[in-house]
Amino acid sequence: MTTTVAAPATSSGPVARAKVRRGWTQHGLLFVAPFLLIYVVFLVWPTLLGFRLSLSSVNIAGGNDHLVGFANYAEAFGDPRMWRSLWNTLVFTVLSTIPLVLLGLAFALLVHHLRFMQWLWRLSFFGPFLLPSAVVSILWLQMIYPPDYGLLNGTLGTDVLWLGDPSTAMWSVVLTTVWWTVGFNFLLYLAALQAIPHHLYEAASIDGATAWDKLRSITLPLLGRTTALIVVLQLVASLKVFDQIYLMTGGGPEDATRPIIEYAYDVGFTGYRIGYASAVSYILFVLIVIVSLAQLRLFRKREEVAS
Repeated sequence: MTTTVAAPATSSGPVARAKVRRGWTQHGLLFVAPFLLIYVVFLVWPTLLGFRLSLSSVNIAGGNDHLVGFANYAEAFGDPRMWRSLWNTLVFTVLSTIPLVLLGLAFALLVHHLRFMQWLWRLSFFGPFLLPSAVVSILWLQMIYPPDYGLLNGTLGTDVLWLGDPSTAMWSVVLTTVWWTVGFNFLLYLAALQAIPHHLYEAASIDGATAWDKLRSITLPLLGRTTALIVVLQLVASLKVFDQIYLMTGGGPEDATRPIIEYAYDVGFTGYRIGYASAVSYILFVLIVIVSLAQLRLFRKREEVAS
């Protein structure tokens, strides 16, 4: 009589593989648990709490806190000052995003092709970005824009009230912002340029390509992903503008530069209407999400067409 002994289960069986997957899953959850906790506590929960506030009549000066539904949103959509501040935000976004992207690319191309003192040029273009917004605002307020002794009027031979005239105030803030923040885009473009393989340019030179041909056929297409990233980051940053405008103009003159975040700040902490201010903030939040998703989808379609 013969007996058959079952072979021991090997580590390559389906049961063993399932155990390994469960083990990896458990260990993975342990590793990401601290981040998930921080993410929920400092992002998800405040977002939900803020949305709940936008549906209430909470007032930091006191009074009853009760839910009013979407009444705050209805009031915001009928508020002309909210629409004016939203328009100012969109104008600032358009006026600042275009030069910040183009100048960042131009400066990166310039520094990338320089063969002497590159560290000085990098520091010159990126240095202002390291300054706090208060320092930048005071610098331009006290040295560049004063009508009597300012550097800008002294150079141009004019006496323009750059920050006191509604027709020039927004342009002045945009000019300051471009000088201050273009270094970040410059750095991203410079890193992307240095990652392009040099043999592509060598092969193009052998084929007789000019500098313009190399830029149009090699450099710009390979910078497509970087450009998409910079545009999205710049749009989001410009839509959230607050610091330099609040410090330089306070939203004036005649509300010509007041962005929507400053309007929400004034309504919430000057008018004490936290619920209404939260509703205004969530209108901006939805706008930022829509713009970001639309921009990413546009660039993705372009990549699909190009490929």
